[in-house]
Amino acid sequence: MKTISGTNLEQAKSHNRRVVIESIRANGPLSRAAIARMTALTAQTVSNIVEELEKSHLLIPAEAQRQARGQPIIPYSINPHGAYSIGLELGRQRAAGVLTDLSGAVCARTERHVDYPDPEHAMPALEGIVADLQGAFAFDRNRLLGVGMALPGRYADGGVTSLSPDNLPGWQNFPVGRELEARVKVPVLVENDAAAAAIGERLHGVARGFSSFVYLFLARDGGIGAGMFLDGQLYKGSHSNAGEIGHIIVEPNGRPCSCGKRGCLDRYISPSVAYELMGIDKAEGLPPDDLDRLVEKGGDGLEAWLDQAVQPLRQTLDFLELAFDPKTIVLGGSAPTSMMRRLAERLEPLHKPLDPTAQERTVPRVMIGMSGKDTAILGAAALPIFSETNPRFDVLQKPLG
Repeated sequence: MKTISGTNLEQAKSHNRRVVIESIRANGPLSRAAIARMTALTAQTVSNIVEELEKSHLLIPAEAQRQARGQPIIPYSINPHGAYSIGLELGRQRAAGVLTDLSGAVCARTERHVDYPDPEHAMPALEGIVADLQGAFAFDRNRLLGVGMALPGRYADGGVTSLSPDNLPGWQNFPVGRELEARVKVPVLVENDAAAAAIGERLHGVARGFSSFVYLFLARDGGIGAGMFLDGQLYKGSHSNAGEIGHIIVEPNGRPCSCGKRGCLDRYISPSVAYELMGIDKAEGLPPDDLDRLVEKGGDGLEAWLDQAVQPLRQTLDFLELAFDPKTIVLGGSAPTSMMRRLAERLEPLHKPLDPTAQERTVPRVMIGMSGKDTAILGAAALPIFSETNPRFDVLQKPLG
């Protein structure tokens, strides 16, 4: 069973509320007594929090279960319809959005063509998508937690782009989060696509309940990044840009990279390299389904990419295991699912782990997570849910007001 400790300090009510939600999310329906045992919170504290969460429709009780002795117990579970979230994604020629419930199920979806994906043209389209989604599905607007947005590239605090992505020119130093929030009138969170996908995997995917894991994100249009969860928290780094593993050197004096170095991982494992070898021109302009069909056919080009990508990826996995000791490494991303599957099949044998207990592990060292065209946008929709429900230990450092 997954356990997480809470605190009975009065000023940490927000943290304790999140601890209760996370305990139920990770373990399934739990009674108040079970929650108290797992979180180290007092029975009264748990009772107060559960009552509050039930009133706000975030938890729903099941039928009372009779026991051989004592009072019947009532298990509580997360109410999928207790809250909703919107995820947005912007590409070269389209903007898309989804409305999801608390379980991550898609309730509505829409997209718009964007001829020029610069802020001037894209922001009105994104605002329109948010309005369309709210009108496409009947729900209590007061239960909308916010909007999450996934973009390729690097970001400063507050969702300000600190480095303009090559495929989305014009976004240098643009305050995406603040500007969009002013338009849609609900909280907006912005993350790079790898971090957003990792959050989605933590809430709804194969990494559900794992406190430490690394998510490797292979982008459909090329590039590789990582989202890292350490001790239950998304690790962002000192400048909010942790996970730029595509520029780890795996081949000294190897192929030149756009970053100015030579031999970067990105130059061997990026899907854009695979497209080149398969003779697919301008892959970023192809409709996702058309690109998937071309990759499915594979051929010598795909085999050539796999041959050159496997060893650098093995080397990277070895480094990540040694540096962060994750529960597992999840391979996913917006690249075609068939490409991801073929790459995963070729990874064995991995480098021998140094962990003396490796033989006892029950979780595979590498797992396949969400992949395909919806990965980033579903991760974006998970951002507001994660922000509202994941335990935050930083609140324990805040003094009494």
